[in-house]
Amino acid sequence: MRGRWVWVGLLGVPLLALYLHLPPPRLSPELLSWRSSGAFFTYKERSIFYRDSAGAVGSSDVVVLLHGFPTSSYDWNKIWEGLTLRFRRVVALDFVGFGFSDKPRPHRYSIFEQASIVEGLLRHLGLHRYGINLVSHDYGDTVAQELLHRYEHNRTGSILIKSLCLSNGGIFPETHRPRLIQKVLKDGGLLAPVITRLMNFFFFSRGILQYINQRKKHRERWVGALKATSVPLHLIYGPLDPVNPHPEFLQLYKKVLPASTVSVLDDHISHYPQLEDPTGFLNAYLSFIDSF
Repeated sequence: MRGRWVWVGLLGVPLLALYLHLPPPRLSPELLSWRSSGAFFTYKERSIFYRDSAGAVGSSDVVVLLHGFPTSSYDWNKIWEGLTLRFRRVVALDFVGFGFSDKPRPHRYSIFEQASIVEGLLRHLGLHRYGINLVSHDYGDTVAQELLHRYEHNRTGSILIKSLCLSNGGIFPETHRPRLIQKVLKDGGLLAPVITRLMNFFFFSRGILQYINQRKKHRERWVGALKATSVPLHLIYGPLDPVNPHPEFLQLYKKVLPASTVSVLDDHISHYPQLEDPTGFLNAYLSFIDSF
């Protein structure tokens, strides 16, 4: 857990350090190793970090991992090795504005742009004609929904989606409960300038946080993509999640998407199941993959 918050604080350079003229914190050895094992590609003059690992010999399957807010591809580090034992290629990226990728400002961050970046990365890697297994979390769930919409509507540049596994994300705006700091920064007000001075500017900024409003505005497009798809769907859910609370979220998910399979992890697992219970998450995912 500590590593994740070091990652969040460092890569945007905390404003508190700038405000007090302090040097930024150093990367942990784990994060240095993660960065050194990755690479960058350019999307519309933006430098985007990604990791691409060769995995199981004899497998033709590719898995692409889409991280959540406000973190990065490092969220997948605890299940990375396990995935390489099953998949031919394991790929993850830092969305623009996150992790080691560029954090332009001012910039109108949008789910549509992030989806296009994923498509651009897969073209860059020569994987755009392969069937892709998507695994997503939180913010990444919404990016995956947009990719699914494009796939189902045969949009130019869309990727070929073989399966989709969602986890603990704001799939339904009506059951999503943003954390207090997200509400304050999204809506503005007197506290927003104070909090942004004490927090990471790039992550906790009105630009990136507008994805909450985008989910509401485009609900029919993104929930509709899940309802209409014939792609195998699965949900891995940590039931102690304060952002997508139990049982409201799970009840709505099963009602709206009855064809989807679901794995509910132990009662103490919360919003980051891939970090809190990597073994349970990986086993649930591989069971889903082996079911079709």
